[in-house]
Amino acid sequence: MGSITTRMGDGYTVTLTTDEVRRDLSEGSEDAARRGKIPALDEREIDYLFDLFDSPRRIVGVQRGHEAILSKDGCGNTLYSAQLSSGVGLPLSREQAIRTFERAFGFDTFELGHTDYTFKQVKPIVALEQTTMESVLLTTIVPLFYGAMPNLGLYAQPDGPFPNPSELLPEGKVDEARQAQEVAAEACRRDIVWMGEKMAETGADGFNLDTTAAAGDAEFLAALQATEELAAKTDLAVEMGMAAEVVLGFHGQLEYKGVRLAGLWPHQQVKLAEQAGVAIFGPVVNTNTRKSTPWNVARASTFVKACSEAASIPIHANVGMGVGGVPMFEVPPPDAVTQASVALVEIGKADGL
Repeated sequence: MGSITTRMGDGYTVTLTTDEVRRDLSEGSEDAARRGKIPALDEREIDYLFDLFDSPRRIVGVQRGHEAILSKDGCGNTLYSAQLSSGVGLPLSREQAIRTFERAFGFDTFELGHTDYTFKQVKPIVALEQTTMESVLLTTIVPLFYGAMPNLGLYAQPDGPFPNPSELLPEGKVDEARQAQEVAAEACRRDIVWMGEKMAETGADGFNLDTTAAAGDAEFLAALQATEELAAKTDLAVEMGMAAEVVLGFHGQLEYKGVRLAGLWPHQQVKLAEQAGVAIFGPVVNTNTRKSTPWNVARASTFVKACSEAASIPIHANVGMGVGGVPMFEVPPPDAVTQASVALVEIGKADGL
């Protein structure tokens, strides 16, 4: 019986038997199928993933001709921010970092985002963000997005003006908590639209809503409504990247176009995103740190495949720290990152990453 060196969901190196790897691949896919009520991977697809993990090569890639587009969220800060924020602390401006990613690293698209990566926080300094966006547009060629997180949590006290649902719910004040989320979501929607219009005026090629629905269904509703308005008013290509594989029902009763938002899985989320006018959708599948990377990659591929089959817009699966089959580790190991990336393109049929 042979053995395969792989990773756990936290990045720890482990050695598994070939039978254990094949079992984990099957069980990971079946877990996704059971939770999302979607088809599991077939035997041919499991065989492909097994060969991927059985390869003696540390770094793997897709077949020639299957290359995928890369879009990013706030990636420039990996160069100029401190190691505390997963950066390397180089003495670069945001503009210099973006030009480096375009000209040295060969990225397909890129994004301008502030270090405080939320629409609410950057709204007061929009004039500075517009100036930077204009400057970067004049010195780069790749499509340039402006991005930030909706981050509905910042609208609750003590950071924001509205009552905090996390404090109201333990007190049994369910109606008050729901009302607080609704008014906060409306404020969040207005901020997203306002920032989008400002970036459209500046000439941005796209607008990225990153980590959408991190605060649950109310935040998802705000993002969908904001996208619908931006799609009607501007020519921005809106990319929506999710925060988790399932929309949490902190409110529980909110709907968009007659569909209840709580409990939606990626293949269901994308249909609403399409209706709202989203141009690129980024599904998320969370990594289980207690399971192996083969288990997590097979599970992520199953969810992304169902999402790709349901979508009529490009799918850019989230592949980063703790999502998309990638281990939850500050600097994810490149062997696991490339294996997950190949799987999501070749088996998950993602258009990009």
